[in-house]
Amino acid sequence: MVWFILRRCGSAVIVLFLASVMIFLGVRALPGDPAVVMAGEEASPAVVEAIRHEFGLDKPLPAQYVDYVSQTVSGNLGRSTQDQIPVADILVERLPVTLELSALAMLVAIVVGVGSGIVASVRRGKLADYVATGFGLAGLSVPHFWLGLLGILLFAVTLRWLPASGYVPFSEDPAANLQRMLLPALVLGAGFAAILMRQTRSAMLGALSADYVRTARSKGLPEAKVVGAHALRNSLTTVVTVLGLQLGALISGAVVTEQIFVIPGFGKLTVDAVLTRNYPVIQAVVLVTVIGYVVVNLLVDIAYAYLNPRIRLSGGGHG
Repeated sequence: MVWFILRRCGSAVIVLFLASVMIFLGVRALPGDPAVVMAGEEASPAVVEAIRHEFGLDKPLPAQYVDYVSQTVSGNLGRSTQDQIPVADILVERLPVTLELSALAMLVAIVVGVGSGIVASVRRGKLADYVATGFGLAGLSVPHFWLGLLGILLFAVTLRWLPASGYVPFSEDPAANLQRMLLPALVLGAGFAAILMRQTRSAMLGALSADYVRTARSKGLPEAKVVGAHALRNSLTTVVTVLGLQLGALISGAVVTEQIFVIPGFGKLTVDAVLTRNYPVIQAVVLVTVIGYVVVNLLVDIAYAYLNPRIRLSGGGHG
């Protein structure tokens, strides 16, 4: 098991290195000159050149990449080109907002998706199965922005149950915070829940028809124990894998959701930074997102190997 974890950590380091190269080159492939954006269209060439020199934009790309990596490793993410605020301070302010939204959306997805998947598999071919399958199809088909607008129209404008937009920090007013984050979390978690429902249903159907489940039933075990302790437990490997693979979709969906509901998180920060060619902020946001994605998938690999020991044994592990 130890060797398996070490190999996965080595793979994660390689992925992070390649991601840093792609982030660096991708940001600089954006059209427009950030020095001109910072200086203004009416600025003289001398001012533009001074800004370009200040931020190292006049250096060759390899030298810029070395500076970028060395500063990032040392914890210096640079300063925003718009207001000269340290990028690290901006991330510390915005990251908890997106983490809260993602956590609530994931909670919604797990409760609704896994729960409906279990019900659909146990009640296969009946009304509950058709309802859950229809929910899954709708969740996969409706885009986030359209679902968000419908949610605002229904719950904020028509019923007046929830605010249409805005954000209140949890530390200031927990009730107001949850009230404003509930609708965005439901919108963001809907598609994720649909995927979890379909995967859980498929895995549970396979488990419920397995020999060990038939054996458990023949022993007279209660149906709830058969489903929960036997079928569901052996289906968790699929659910855990899907959780890790869909994290990227959850983060990308947060960009749209935060724009719709005017939530000052990573998504809105990314859009604003791209529009203003704010290189340091774009690089930092994407890098932190990639690190989060890699770390979560690393944890998923470890959890998957723990739930299914054949994975680490087939990979040559000795733990």
